[in-house]
Amino acid sequence: MLKGKHILIGITGGIAAYKTATIIRLLVKEGAEVKVVMTDHAKEFITPLTIATLSGNPVISAFYNPENGDWNSHVELGLWADLFLIAPATANTIAKMAGGIADNLLLTSYLSARCPVFVAPSMDMDMLAHPSTTINIETLKAYGNHVLEPASGELASGLYGKGRMAEPEEIVKEIKSFLDKKKTLNR
Repeated sequence: MLKGKHILIGITGGIAAYKTATIIRLLVKEGAEVKVVMTDHAKEFITPLTIATLSGNPVISAFYNPENGDWNSHVELGLWADLFLIAPATANTIAKMAGGIADNLLLTSYLSARCPVFVAPSMDMDMLAHPSTTINIETLKAYGNHVLEPASGELASGLYGKGRMAEPEEIVKEIKSFLDKKKTLNR
């Protein structure tokens, strides 16, 4: 059970963004409070309205609201979260995370996070196998991030290979298992 846990989810611009809706639904069903940060490209794949409806919280995608000046503090998000899940994590976002680039709210939240970070890569098999992506994923692991292994199967390109984001049920199972272990160790 994830009752009372604060889960921050980052959604990047990949076709697997539709799966993140199911992850959110499953986490909320388990009792977690979920907040979501979306990149601008993510909004091309799934709407903030869908995500806000499922999470029960407004989606955050910019540093401030230009209509009223409300500030969305990446520091507060990083402090609020018990766990930060980035799903899907595109090659672009993974590269920026590995390099410490902070050019959007999701990335500044990542760099500010004090909680465990889980990364669910999703990309075409050739992108995943590229040496730069391999190095970037290994760098994220070296930083202490938990990388959820992508699966093999039919890809959006029509090719068959490794690169599919892990299934929502598997991701939630990994999160629950991690938080349960952490809870047991803290007793």
